[in-house]
Amino acid sequence: MITMLNHDHLIQVKHLVAIGGGHGLGRVMSSLNFLKEQLTGIVATTDNGGSTGRIRQDHGGIAWGDLRNCLTQIIANPTTASAVFEYRFSGSGELAGHNLGNLILKALEDMHIRPTDAINLIRNFLRVKSFLLPMSDAPVHLGAVLPSGEKIWGEVAVDNLQQLPSSLFLSPMVQASPEAVNAILQADVILLGPGSFLTSIMPTLLLPEIAQALKASFAKIIFIDNLGIEHSPSARLSLADRIDWINKTVGKNIVNGAITSIQLKDQKPLDVKLLVRKLNADDVTYRHDRDRLCSAINDMIAELA
Repeated sequence: MITMLNHDHLIQVKHLVAIGGGHGLGRVMSSLNFLKEQLTGIVATTDNGGSTGRIRQDHGGIAWGDLRNCLTQIIANPTTASAVFEYRFSGSGELAGHNLGNLILKALEDMHIRPTDAINLIRNFLRVKSFLLPMSDAPVHLGAVLPSGEKIWGEVAVDNLQQLPSSLFLSPMVQASPEAVNAILQADVILLGPGSFLTSIMPTLLLPEIAQALKASFAKIIFIDNLGIEHSPSARLSLADRIDWINKTVGKNIVNGAITSIQLKDQKPLDVKLLVRKLNADDVTYRHDRDRLCSAINDMIAELA
């Protein structure tokens, strides 16, 4: 239960935007769901693994899995409707492993309903007040350039790299969702992370319209660190390195503060305000505790005021 003492500064925020993907962004959105219409999540749509990947390979379209995950995590008290939306088929047939929510969203896409509008339809169905936006309404994949100059395509391939890529790119380059750009320009506070750094946080920032909006934004921008070391090439990046990647990708030093649970020993100095505290849940140590995360965001907003 999130107490009023933990969000006295948060409730004064007129518009908060959180950028990321999947589990990390979903956890942030669920921690801040009391903000209702004042909260917008912008979700990376480059995933090509699991049920989402199978749907994209067979039928094309955007990656729906992280959007679906975020929608259901926002709901504080699960309902029958949210349980239906999260139902995953078992067995060994063609439907095995598929999530019903992914299939519903893909059906709406096939009906030529714009992904942003499809999400709004499901938001109404699930009675979710906060907004969720795909980073783009167009299908797009994540790619990486290796130090050798070789290029690889696909989010799963990027996560499985044995070496840190030199850079990331989108294929094809698509336009950002106009609603996502407007949300950033209207935001008082913008959160980046937690989540897989290269494949959940970075893809949205690769869109030129998003980068331009972040450069023009007057919002306080806060990076939320993961609780542990990632099982991906980004594990080689220190907190300072990750903030540097974000700033260089956008083309401006945009990050004002960072929230982490990891004591920074023998790492590069940070040019941002830093908040270090216990953030993990007591029952699942790799998951952010909603109340602690909410309190940390609230306190960082106060520090940056």
